[in-house]
Amino acid sequence: MLLLSEIQTREALPFPDLIDAIAEIFRTGCVMPTRHHHDMEIPGEPDGTMLLMPAWVPGGYAGVKVVNVIPGNSERNLPAVAAQYLLSDARTGEMLALVDGGELTARRTAAASALAARYLARSDAKTLLVLSTGRLAPNLVAAHMAVRSIEEVVIWGRSADKAAQLVDELKDKVPATVRVAENLKQELGRADIVSSATLSSEPLILGECLKPGAHVDLVGAFKPAMRESDDDLVKRAEIFVDTRDGCLVEGGDIVQPLQSGLISPDDVKADLYDLCRDKHPGRQTEDAVTMFKSVGAALEDLAGAILAYRNVEH
Repeated sequence: MLLLSEIQTREALPFPDLIDAIAEIFRTGCVMPTRHHHDMEIPGEPDGTMLLMPAWVPGGYAGVKVVNVIPGNSERNLPAVAAQYLLSDARTGEMLALVDGGELTARRTAAASALAARYLARSDAKTLLVLSTGRLAPNLVAAHMAVRSIEEVVIWGRSADKAAQLVDELKDKVPATVRVAENLKQELGRADIVSSATLSSEPLILGECLKPGAHVDLVGAFKPAMRESDDDLVKRAEIFVDTRDGCLVEGGDIVQPLQSGLISPDDVKADLYDLCRDKHPGRQTEDAVTMFKSVGAALEDLAGAILAYRNVEH
């Protein structure tokens, strides 16, 4: 059985190939049971979350990811997400590979955002604003740059020091200008793409600040009580999601407006299944504000694990 380290997993999942692999599995489909979602009490700090995410292609590959999300790890200078992915042969049951789940999760999450942006962001998008200084941030930058010709990357974080540190790291890695966001509202008004991956429970992205044609990518706020967008954005935007089943019950950016009656399920224009199967064209006007909410789906992990296994094995 292959054991793929964090570095091996990263090298086996180049973003152009990973984005295409995720698009293909959304197009062709797989069996994806409802994932298990359990709160874990941690004395003296916010609850953690355990996720169990199975999926399989009949007669092909099967896999399951075990994920622990620990918000309090930020105080320990540890990643918030710890995970492993077990890939098997769906015909024989043979265990094929144990893939580093943290790296797989970060890269497939960013790749799904970039896949959505391929349909929803303006083709001439040049400025990317990222609200995150964690593990996902550099992945979101690289993934979005794989689908759009980004010339300027702007980083915002609650910690100015962490934002500056990330900017220094990115300057040598990306072919774009990289700088720290000094004023979030002003940067929201300049950005062509806004990508947010925080654990915020209060809205950070204000709809009134966005310019016409902006695309908003909401990656964080994976629980109903969390939220990164405000009501103005939800009312203004054309809404898209990774999966309807997940976002309508899990992500606060969709769940809270549904509960308040601000929107109905019919206001979700399409999910990635619809986009990848050409059931919806995505962006239709240059001035539309588009909003993509993701909570993650097991088929994305399966697609990534299969790609990593094939790239290393062959």
